[in-house]
Amino acid sequence: MKPPERAGRKSTTREPIIQEFETSEPEATRRAAGVAESSRANRGWWDRNADEYQVEHGTFLGDDRFVWGPEGLDEVEAELLGPPEELKGKDVLEIGAGAAQCSRWLAGQGARPVALDISHRQLQHALRIGGPFPLVCADAGALPFADGSFDLVCSAYGALPFVADPRLVLREVRRVLRPGGRLVFSVTHPIRWAFPDEPGPEGLSVSGSYFDRTPYVEQDDEGRAVYVEHHRTIGDRVRDVVTSGLRLVDLVEPEWPAWNTSEWGGWSPLRGNLIPGTAVFVCERSEMGAPPAGGWARD
Repeated sequence: MKPPERAGRKSTTREPIIQEFETSEPEATRRAAGVAESSRANRGWWDRNADEYQVEHGTFLGDDRFVWGPEGLDEVEAELLGPPEELKGKDVLEIGAGAAQCSRWLAGQGARPVALDISHRQLQHALRIGGPFPLVCADAGALPFADGSFDLVCSAYGALPFVADPRLVLREVRRVLRPGGRLVFSVTHPIRWAFPDEPGPEGLSVSGSYFDRTPYVEQDDEGRAVYVEHHRTIGDRVRDVVTSGLRLVDLVEPEWPAWNTSEWGGWSPLRGNLIPGTAVFVCERSEMGAPPAGGWARD
């Protein structure tokens, strides 16, 4: 699970290595960023920041927990993929797996997970922790699997917040799902884009338009993107789902639990008790047939 941490969202990982970092802080801006630029920038960002991310958040995530977001909603209680006893023998694809904590939990329930991530370094952490399941380094917009390979697909803050066209991912998910298969994915709650990404009182006042879909971009001195995050409204997310050949079953907005006193970037008990921080979409493969290239509905 990899929620971003900023509206310039530096995160962190468990086993420091020597690596080269940019000599100057990237410039934060709002500008257009296409599919290829977003993919290239975020692959590089997660490779560079995977170690720091696992160091900072590894304790919260554990080695084999399945949490849907910073609130700490755990699949053990949520059962959004179905009752744990029904996961045994299921083929499951985790997209944006990071160190594959969720896949490790799924394997413990008797499922057959495959952990996919765009970041090679994140998957090195998955390999370090270990697990009896395949690791695949690939872009979620071009899944390297045959049609109908999986019973379930899950993604906890993986891929979808960072891609320029989430429908490319969702249509690929539909393709690899078997009839009746389920997709569950979590993203930053869209309302958060109207507020500063701060955990304290300064993060409680609206600072921008909820309807401004301009991507958040960090770029180097030459204007090349080194991190990109994309905003979709709730309505956009719903349309993305249904025009990709999926059926929306549920939309979960986890409340902040009393036991969780942690801050995670802009997520905090203060903000979590007032505004939602995560949206979890529960979807199933529609049997209406595969959507045409442009989708069933107008964008």
